[in-house]
Amino acid sequence: MSKLDVAIAGELNLDLILYGLPEQMPTERELLASNFAITLGSSSAIVAHNLAALGSRVGFITRIGDDACGNMAQVRLSASGVDTSRIVRSEGALSGITIILQHERDRHILTYLGTISELRFEDLDLAYLASARHFHLSSLFLQRALLPRVPELFQRMKQAGLTTSLDTNDDPDDRWGGVLEEILPYVDVLLPNEREAMKMAGADDFEKAVAALSERVKTLVVKLGSLGAMAIQDGRRFTAPAAQVQVVDPVGAGDSFDAGFLHRYVRGADLQTCLAYGNRCGAFSTTAAGGTEAFRDPTKLREFLARSG
Repeated sequence: MSKLDVAIAGELNLDLILYGLPEQMPTERELLASNFAITLGSSSAIVAHNLAALGSRVGFITRIGDDACGNMAQVRLSASGVDTSRIVRSEGALSGITIILQHERDRHILTYLGTISELRFEDLDLAYLASARHFHLSSLFLQRALLPRVPELFQRMKQAGLTTSLDTNDDPDDRWGGVLEEILPYVDVLLPNEREAMKMAGADDFEKAVAALSERVKTLVVKLGSLGAMAIQDGRRFTAPAAQVQVVDPVGAGDSFDAGFLHRYVRGADLQTCLAYGNRCGAFSTTAAGGTEAFRDPTKLREFLARSG
């Protein structure tokens, strides 16, 4: 029996979220927010945290600074049940942080990378990662020190018998290339949103994008926001509608979908079940600030999943 259900290598940082900001933000003005929250951030950590909250055994490897932000982020992640024993600390370095400026319709996302981009291949305990049933990586283009060897990392996980998944998230440089093409042959589940799928495929038409990507990975799963999610596997298309909730904060909804999907996937559920469960978890995350706060209440989580299931 595997020691872990899911092993994740990636980034760990806090999110500072400001709510109720004006749509237009002129410089040299005192602009007021209506509320704020400090939450566990970073796509990789949100997936790990929420997987553990759902009951998966999760191991996490990252590099953080020896500062207060890094300490707080690790404590939050560990409290969910994630094994953080392999986290590497950089003495004298600052952990990354993301500032999210939430407007009525859109948001600005500003990130100071700090140690987010400093995780190296040499930092990884490959035997520990390989002790899992499944390997997941998020925020591909932020893993700048690790990026050149990510294809090797995925190849090694596949050779060890693990299934794998990748959520690239956004590319800050908007290039969407490099080693991505080398990684895809070793990816079992690719988890973009609609925009990311089109960027990866270099297509301005969604159907053309999913047709191209579904030929390059075993299972393509696309998150469609209020329209739910879809998947293509072996030429067959599956869809699941979004769960209806009163949205408080959309931050981390896609990562929470990943957590729900993978929680069912590693247990052998069919694609339709994985999509529906992912949608429910993504919806639940929007009922509180940030991507993990809703999942910190196990009673509400169980009640919501029971009602929506």
